[in-house]
Amino acid sequence: MRLSNLTDYAVVVLRQVVHHGAGAKCLTTLTMAEKTGLPLPTVQKLMGRLAAAHLLTSLRGMGGGFTLARPAEEITLADVVEAIEGPIAMSSCDNKESLCKFSAECGMRPRWPEVNRTVKNALESISLKSLAGAS
Repeated sequence: MRLSNLTDYAVVVLRQVVHHGAGAKCLTTLTMAEKTGLPLPTVQKLMGRLAAAHLLTSLRGMGGGFTLARPAEEITLADVVEAIEGPIAMSSCDNKESLCKFSAECGMRPRWPEVNRTVKNALESISLKSLAGAS
């Protein structure tokens, strides 16, 4: 399993929000781009996806920007991966709508959900707080 660069960047962005501090002034996409060195369009895309997944809260107006939607210890790596990549699945084989021509004879298909749960559980055990090295 290899995650996209966008997921890597999402972790970088979220770490920056954590280091900015809870209850502090919101971070704008422009400030976030400057602090992380990521291109502004990428940061805008990420902040939008992370807000849509309820990992960030967007505040409009003067002093507006983004803050964490909940404490960093309650946000997991699984949350971030799913916000950017979609549902965690090691194979599309366990998808009931899969059009694989071997699905009727395949002995692996019923085992993929367990594999997916194991991977998701591992990612859920890692909090944003621990990724950010926050105490």
